[in-house]
Amino acid sequence: MTLQIMNTPVLFDLKAVSVHFGQTAALQNLDLQILQGQRLALIGSNGSGKSTLLRVLNGLITPKSSQKSGYMAGNLQTDANMRQAMLFQRPHMLRTSTLANVAMGLWLGGVRWAEAKTRALEALARVGLQNEASRSAKTLSQGQQQRVALARAWVCLSDPSLQNVLMLDEPTASMDPHAKREVEALMHDFATQNMTLVFSSHNLGQVKRLATHVAYLEHGKLLAYLPVDDFFDAGKLRAVSPAADAFLKGETA
Repeated sequence: MTLQIMNTPVLFDLKAVSVHFGQTAALQNLDLQILQGQRLALIGSNGSGKSTLLRVLNGLITPKSSQKSGYMAGNLQTDANMRQAMLFQRPHMLRTSTLANVAMGLWLGGVRWAEAKTRALEALARVGLQNEASRSAKTLSQGQQQRVALARAWVCLSDPSLQNVLMLDEPTASMDPHAKREVEALMHDFATQNMTLVFSSHNLGQVKRLATHVAYLEHGKLLAYLPVDDFFDAGKLRAVSPAADAFLKGETA
């Protein structure tokens, strides 16, 4: 499905993409374009293909992947001037300080350690965790760890000359309302800084607050791809996908 906007760069162009895990079809013949500046929410039931799609976009599943990790067929083209980062539902924290968790990626990328620490501290300040810099990241709350993960992503996606893309897989799942609001505020802040967002969510309120577009998946198939206001307009959604309309009614009943 295509929502091409004139003169807006296409960052991801998927054509007839399918992914199988053994005999299980996780994605089926999927066509999708994602444009610069979009905030695309992926919704659908568990097992609908949301996480698999994120992994395809992030390059974790490719045509050369093994059957164990998933095998992709079809074609994916990406913008050569793009840099991306992905956050998982439960981010992995290294057994070291919060500051080192953020600085490590820069250092591994060739940035001098002193400069990496300075930039990491700036990133922690951006997410409100500068006072936790010396604390072991493993001891932080789940909400704080997700904010550390956002700082790690932001510090690597802060080059304005590139098309920066942040992907998030259920970024606020199992968080309390206060932590959810903090992470959502950061996601919105990042989006206003020339960053494209692609995120999966079961929280329809979050989708309404953050997304510009919504993609609905069912059994690995993309059944609806609409601007957010059209997706939550029952008449317009029903005309595009009765299945997506039924899902939405079930989720909001």
